[in-house]
Amino acid sequence: MLAYLSGPARGSTISGQHNREPASEPTKWTEKVHDITGKYPGLWGADLSFHSRADRPLQIAEAKRQWSAGSLVTLMWHMCPPTRPERCGWDTADGVWAELDDAQWHELITEGTSLNRAWQSELDAVVPLLRELQAAGVEVLWRPLHEMNDSWAWWGGRPGPDGSRRLYQLMHDHLVRRQGLTNLVWVWNVADKQLDQIDSYYPGADYVDVASVDIWQKDYPSRSDYHAMLTVAAGKPIALGEVKKVPSPAVLQQQPDWAWFMVWAEDLVTSNSEDAVKATYYDRHVLNREHVRGELRPGS
Repeated sequence: MLAYLSGPARGSTISGQHNREPASEPTKWTEKVHDITGKYPGLWGADLSFHSRADRPLQIAEAKRQWSAGSLVTLMWHMCPPTRPERCGWDTADGVWAELDDAQWHELITEGTSLNRAWQSELDAVVPLLRELQAAGVEVLWRPLHEMNDSWAWWGGRPGPDGSRRLYQLMHDHLVRRQGLTNLVWVWNVADKQLDQIDSYYPGADYVDVASVDIWQKDYPSRSDYHAMLTVAAGKPIALGEVKKVPSPAVLQQQPDWAWFMVWAEDLVTSNSEDAVKATYYDRHVLNREHVRGELRPGS
């Protein structure tokens, strides 16, 4: 995967589409892209979510189908806080928007404590699913603890060595070194705010394969923000983790190093005209499923 992103795909941008609930329709928005353009995105995205563990096998089954069809697979995870077992709410005091105080945070990142063990148990619940993907040969662009430089989620907004980046490092060590997963491409992610200060959230080159940014507050990154991502990545690929608007051909010409973009679910139709979607998907710098299938898995 990394060889592909750094080699044949370099200089082009892979099209991508997120698919969210209901889990019974894991390709709802990917199919909508096809309805509009006649093409399938080069990347399929989904969320392990906070709703129900019972939904996750449906996402894993679809991830395998998408990979077999030729698409890249990216998974994110709106995790429940370690102070509450799954499932949890969204904007509730004990949901994804929960706030941990400093004492709770310190306990969370301290090995062997009650909160640390509760969080590891939450991770272990998805390990069999990730191993299922590994057994099927699916390499996952894994984007956990996303937008960590923002404070809307319980894991974010804590700069420095014992802050949000430390939790990312602990997750990496648990899943890779302790659980032995080898199919995860680690995608570090920040929000499009104060990108000149993101060094304090960067986990380090040993923990990051791709550096990505979500575009929610701005139209598209300024030249300085684009270069901030290139600088922190230090030669590793950079990507647009979540976007409302498809990047226009003009944006992709000016900022050619984005490895992929992923439009957020319904924003495909609420934030974009069909003409804008077509213009991007038909652009010669954009790689859709047929291009990815042929390049990443020759002969498929």
